[in-house]
Amino acid sequence: MMKARTAKFQIGQIVRHRIHSFRGVIFDVDPEFNNTEEWWLSIAEEHRPRKDQPFYHLLAENSETEYVAYVSEQNLLPDDSGEPIRHSQVSEIFIKDKSGGYRPRNPLLN
Repeated sequence: MMKARTAKFQIGQIVRHRIHSFRGVIFDVDPEFNNTEEWWLSIAEEHRPRKDQPFYHLLAENSETEYVAYVSEQNLLPDDSGEPIRHSQVSEIFIKDKSGGYRPRNPLLN
């Protein structure tokens, strides 16, 4: 059994991927890996993340498209660009706050 760590990032925070060119807003956090073995094995071995860390669900975007991403903590960095997230589902889940970040529309869901 793995010991779960405390999440470094929080729901509503804008982050970017350390390696790949995308960013997003966190809408859910798993304290440790909670996806399929097939998904995990599909990642190139030299980039495959450890399972004993928080994983984040993001409303993600790159220069071409919007999507939902599942990303390990080790592969995320805070995004301090100040740019809003354009993902079409952001307004369904979040309200933009004065600091430029996002807060959940329904905090009881978190």
